[in-house]
Amino acid sequence: MSEDILIAEKKRFHIEEAILILLLILSLVGIGIMDFSPADGYGYWLIMMLLFGLFAMIIGWIQSKHRADDFKIILREQSMHWATSLLVVGGAFLIHQSGRIAEEDAGLIILLILSLSTILDGLRVGWRFSLVGLFLGVAAVVSVYTPHFLWIELGIAILIVAVTIAWELWMEKKAQS
Repeated sequence: MSEDILIAEKKRFHIEEAILILLLILSLVGIGIMDFSPADGYGYWLIMMLLFGLFAMIIGWIQSKHRADDFKIILREQSMHWATSLLVVGGAFLIHQSGRIAEEDAGLIILLILSLSTILDGLRVGWRFSLVGLFLGVAAVVSVYTPHFLWIELGIAILIVAVTIAWELWMEKKAQS
């Protein structure tokens, strides 16, 4: 493996790891907001849908090696993926407006939709994205069953970051051998 490729891989790893950490932090903030104010949590998760889509496009752009044709395909696929996710969230909003589900439940439903969308998009942009989606799904379930869920979820987030960094360091060491 040439040195230029190794440097590019390291840079990509750092960017993807930074995005993973940022998304986990934003997710923890959203879970905390949803705990204190379900109405604000609902709006927060709508904004997060857009941010997750944006970060997925950034990762796709980095992986495309800046080729215009590849980026156009990635942009089209990502736009369709996240637009349909927002469409489903709109359906959850309409059901909430009908009075059939409570406000705090609507936030959890959106969190689960975001979780599924993120897991599935991770199949396209990378396993770290899927890991964030799994975290969101676990966070939704844990928050319903545990009164002190934020500490548990913080521990899970730290564990995810530590394991991904350890994995990358191990893979780098293995590649150099």
